[in-house]
Amino acid sequence: MSDHPIVGGYLLPGLPHPLLASDQNEGWSRLRRAFDQVREDIRQSGADLILMYSTMWPSVIGHQIQADPEPTWTHVDELFHDLGSIPYKFRIDSDFAHAFNDACHARGLATRTVSYKGFPIDTGSVVCLKLANPDNFLPAVICSSNVYADRAETVVLGKAAVDALRESGKKAVAVVVGTLSNRLHQTWIDPKDDCIHSLKDQEWNQKILEFLEAGRLEDVAQLSRQIHAEARVHKVVNLKSFWWLSAVMGAHNLYKGKIYGYEAVYGTGSAVIGLQRAATAAQDLEFDEESPEQYRGDRNVLAPSLEARVEFDSGLPIGPGMGEED
Repeated sequence: MSDHPIVGGYLLPGLPHPLLASDQNEGWSRLRRAFDQVREDIRQSGADLILMYSTMWPSVIGHQIQADPEPTWTHVDELFHDLGSIPYKFRIDSDFAHAFNDACHARGLATRTVSYKGFPIDTGSVVCLKLANPDNFLPAVICSSNVYADRAETVVLGKAAVDALRESGKKAVAVVVGTLSNRLHQTWIDPKDDCIHSLKDQEWNQKILEFLEAGRLEDVAQLSRQIHAEARVHKVVNLKSFWWLSAVMGAHNLYKGKIYGYEAVYGTGSAVIGLQRAATAAQDLEFDEESPEQYRGDRNVLAPSLEARVEFDSGLPIGPGMGEED
């Protein structure tokens, strides 16, 4: 596995509080320090670029890939504008963005690059690049998260990224921008009183942290639908990001996990997590769901099929595999 072009993977939270208001809450300050550790680990990784998949950049028709070589703007978060402005100038690997786009097309995906002055880069990508790559020591490429993409499309997107990396000969660190639970407090809170939104959120966050600390990335990816159903995660793209990360890094449990930090950020479960390859799996409990190579269209995997719903409504037993992928 030493020749794999992904040299490390990270889950980084994207709300602006650790960047703009870390002095207002001890947990936010700890997250800021966790980002500092990640930044140093990325510096030592030998990567040529940062490959980002942001759950905070939603797209509707396919996926979009940022290709502006030097996006420059001043960003204000649409929810927490009271925290202030974030001026930025990033370094984007435009050549790789186009290569990634071509690799996606080769695998049947609908993608496009975006490159124009003032394109609204999402809060999460801005925050994570400002904290983990503050002086642009590595170029980045940012990919959106399609809100309607099923598992097959998301897995193929990850494989296309690996295709482009192999073709270019570059190494990358893979970064998912997003939270675990992401329910926000619905009324104003004093920053000192921040906490995870609910006990159920906290319990599922802890279970995901337990799995990832043990290196069980593929188990989390395979269990994401169940987690979504039971935890009633408000934002499904948060959990489908594990499909992408598993496809990019390798769909197995052969990893060493590190929890740099886990805190509440305005009710959300915000974790800074790293994954590195290991010689052996901590627990070999992998699932065996199909790993598609080519995207061939939607297969209705996020909800039961019409036949299954009819059988359920009629009280008849649902046949094996109904509503699941072929």
